[in-house]
Amino acid sequence: MQAPTTTSMEIQFTTRIFKEGRTFVAHALELDVSSCGGTKAKAVSNLKEAVRLFVEEAEKMGTLEQILEEAGYRKGKKLAPPKFISVQRMTLPLPPLTHAKA
Repeated sequence: MQAPTTTSMEIQFTTRIFKEGRTFVAHALELDVSSCGGTKAKAVSNLKEAVRLFVEEAEKMGTLEQILEEAGYRKGKKLAPPKFISVQRMTLPLPPLTHAKA
């Protein structure tokens, strides 16, 4: 009896990196997975590991296909994320909030 064969795939995702104090935070937008590190490179490295673990765990739980579909991924040799048309910072005036702290 032969062992089951596995097909190697790649997943693409868009990463935004920002700082919170002295810590760099890397966030995979389509998957809503984040990680951090003391440097930008370490945050990105940690994010790649977090995404890998997230995908592996979702596969074990049987929810990976649903997660990827809801995030807009298309199947192929590479799991391609949805194409962003625009990414921009927006401002929206809000009414006075009684419980918000500035």
